[in-house]
Amino acid sequence: MSLKTQIDGDIKQAMLSKNSERLRALRAIKSLILLAESEKGAKAELDQAAEMAILTKAAKQRKDSLAIFEEQNRPDLAEKEQAELDVINEFLPKQLSEEEVKSEVAKIIAQVGASSPQDMGKVMGAATKALAGKADGKLISTLVKELLSK
Repeated sequence: MSLKTQIDGDIKQAMLSKNSERLRALRAIKSLILLAESEKGAKAELDQAAEMAILTKAAKQRKDSLAIFEEQNRPDLAEKEQAELDVINEFLPKQLSEEEVKSEVAKIIAQVGASSPQDMGKVMGAATKALAGKADGKLISTLVKELLSK
């Protein structure tokens, strides 16, 4: 089942249960999917990688907004962002722990034959592709730098 179909079903359920917070978050996700599908040169149906990229970007935006709202002492807005983030996370694959990401990055470094910080571009390209949706890009970058500088 495609993400769009799943979202449509969940929107109906949220409407029936009168869950306005969940409904708002699901509609935001559907909006992002529809925008991506209507972009010039886009396929009629998004593949799973494109769907995960959309969800990952939306989750990152919510996390950034949440941090800003908490910093500015706006619990009302932070609560809304957290609710949307929780719904988005339901559709994302389980996030790997820092140790799991570290071991995956170490494997990738060995696969591409990287040995110094100059090889960071090669490693990051492979790592972001392999860990797409499973780990935060900032964490991947930090671990790649750390492992290549040893």
